[in-house]
Amino acid sequence: MPDRINHPLQQSHGHGVLTDENLMTKEKWQAIIDNDASYNNQFFYAVKTTRIFCKPSCKSRVPKKENVRIFSNAKQALQANFRPCKRCKPTNENLPDREWVALITEYIDKNFIEKLTLETLADIAHGSPYHLHRTFKKMKGITPVEYIQQVRLNAAKEYLIHTNKAIADIAISVGMPNTSYFITLFRKKIGHTPAQFRQMSKMEER
Repeated sequence: MPDRINHPLQQSHGHGVLTDENLMTKEKWQAIIDNDASYNNQFFYAVKTTRIFCKPSCKSRVPKKENVRIFSNAKQALQANFRPCKRCKPTNENLPDREWVALITEYIDKNFIEKLTLETLADIAHGSPYHLHRTFKKMKGITPVEYIQQVRLNAAKEYLIHTNKAIADIAISVGMPNTSYFITLFRKKIGHTPAQFRQMSKMEER
């Protein structure tokens, strides 16, 4: 009796669904690089890191190839929990602001160690810096840059409390390689220098 066990990623072609391996071709990858509108509605591509999917013609920054998933139609991308791009509108509808900001917030939470600016975030999130700044502040009450600072400083506090890492090493570990800037920002936002915060935490543990 032939072996009927399929690979977990494989799905029946009879249902009109192909695996990512079958769907991604050199031709399609080139269409993504070239923002080739002639391929619109032939396929859609999604980016795993941002959970956003696009038309091939999207003018957003070209993602890393290993982070791309290919779908035959928009419905498949939605069913896989990807959300439509704000810029190219693959479903011809706008992604609700709350969902868009949630995607951006999740990206910051996972990638705060990286160099993040309003411009790079807007590029990743497929929108304009102005619209991102305004929408993010409307939804969360603070700007994207303020949120990034908040996430980094919260991570720094954890390092200060639970490790013996040097201040300069902690600064690098939370995405702020300029130590003096890190100390200045920490004191401004937390009310103490990192060294003072660490000392106070140790005293509270006694």
